[in-house]
Amino acid sequence: QVQLVESGGGLVQPGGSLRLSCAASGFTFSTYSMNWYRQAPGKEREVVAGIDRAGGSTQYADSVKGRFTISRDNAKNTVYLQMNSLKPDDTGVYYCNKWPRSNWGQGTQVTVSS
Repeated sequence: QVQLVESGGGLVQPGGSLRLSCAASGFTFSTYSMNWYRQAPGKEREVVAGIDRAGGSTQYADSVKGRFTISRDNAKNTVYLQMNSLKPDDTGVYYCNKWPRSNWGQGTQVTVSS
């Protein structure tokens, strides 16, 4: 059974940084692309970053380009999201998932506020 466990969220001031982690199990991690998504209050879940199986190709939503960096460690079955220069609009619950998507984890809350 696919299991995705996100962690690393918290409360941070505008301009601050956070590093999210997603530990995956129940599937062959290295054979799937992985994405990070976020769901802001009152909005639909959106993809913010993606990375291919080997970690050699990444993609970002325009809203986070230049501030967020996605990476993965296939030996640890973990995908990361380094978030810098955080803005209040980055507030939301962050989730990871493989592609094609499977069941969702519980997500990790990120709140950017002064």
